[in-house]
Amino acid sequence: MGLGSMVGTGVFVSIGLAAGVAGSAVIPAIAIAAFVALCNGTSSAQLAAAHPVSGGTYEYGYKYLRPELGFTAGWMFLCAKSASAATAALGFGGYLLHQIGWSEHVPLAVPAILLIVIITLLVRSGLKRTNLLNTIIVSATLISLVLFVLTVAPRFIMAENLAFEWSDLSSPDFLKGCALMFVAYTGYGRIATMGEEIREPRKNIPRAIIAVMIITSTLYMGVAVSAVGAVGSEQLGEMTRSGAAPLEMILLALDQNKMAAVVTIGALTAMLGVLLNLVLGLSRVLLAMGRRGDMPSLFANVTNDSPKAAVLGVGILIALIALSGQIHLSWSFSAFTVLVYYALTNLSALRLPPEDRLYPRLFSWFGLLSCVFLAFQVDRMIWLTGLSVLFIGLLWHKVKGTKGV
Repeated sequence: MGLGSMVGTGVFVSIGLAAGVAGSAVIPAIAIAAFVALCNGTSSAQLAAAHPVSGGTYEYGYKYLRPELGFTAGWMFLCAKSASAATAALGFGGYLLHQIGWSEHVPLAVPAILLIVIITLLVRSGLKRTNLLNTIIVSATLISLVLFVLTVAPRFIMAENLAFEWSDLSSPDFLKGCALMFVAYTGYGRIATMGEEIREPRKNIPRAIIAVMIITSTLYMGVAVSAVGAVGSEQLGEMTRSGAAPLEMILLALDQNKMAAVVTIGALTAMLGVLLNLVLGLSRVLLAMGRRGDMPSLFANVTNDSPKAAVLGVGILIALIALSGQIHLSWSFSAFTVLVYYALTNLSALRLPPEDRLYPRLFSWFGLLSCVFLAFQVDRMIWLTGLSVLFIGLLWHKVKGTKGV
């Protein structure tokens, strides 16, 4: 489940977005983002082991911090993952349109919105993501990515494309690249939110999170080295911005048409899985917030074992973000909001009593400071928008508390 939540939009799209801003230094950016995510992962693992309930940092904020911060975590999670879902839908549209030759005639938002509507209706009718479906999706995705690396790495990598200056690692663009790549790792939070469904959570949640982080970072590094080495970071970034299907476009540029079709299948299944997983997960968070009164009580309704109102609300939110048709904007917004969310995760972990702590506090401190720092490395317009959304959420929380909504 962790791999299904992480290996998707991040590897098929965000590597290209990060390369477009960080250049060849995207390779160390992936490594730094992985280390920051691993520190956050240790905080999530400790919290989930000590407090194994569904809801993630939304619940931890209420238990270990303050109600306002618990609400903030839930609100930021909704915003961050809705933006990630919109990016997945836009990425799906990019790979699909490019494969059928319509990329120059149909806006990305058209197939993205259509896909969001279909997935929302299916989930609203009671469709759930089964272990079998997850296994199929993850298998198809991993096979396509391994084949991409095996096709490109041995024959097409040019060393000069991977060269970068050490001074690049202190530039604002490099830090922005780290922030954009961090989002690609945040699916491990899905493991933590399943605390009530996992046997021996104190042992198995930390193991799963660390194992998934190692596998995913290795895979991302292999894909990034192959992609940047083959066409260069500038061209990779342009491919992502113009068509949102960079891996397929690389293979087509290298006359590897059959392999391009295989990678496209892997990308489509991965982003379908990401979108389905996020609609399911987000609707349950909205349901929990509705039950607690942090969201309108309408979202607390369950009909035939399905939170239909919450699913519809999540679908509308994702569609509104996807309407922009700008994959860079949706992913950058997701970066800011998810970094705020994990800053609160680390802050919650620092409040754990000594007997519940599995890892040194230094990891949580590093994760907290890194998340706060990286959150403000995205474009100013993005973090200003994110702060505005945060303010609106807190204003709602204050008003509903005053009125007893």
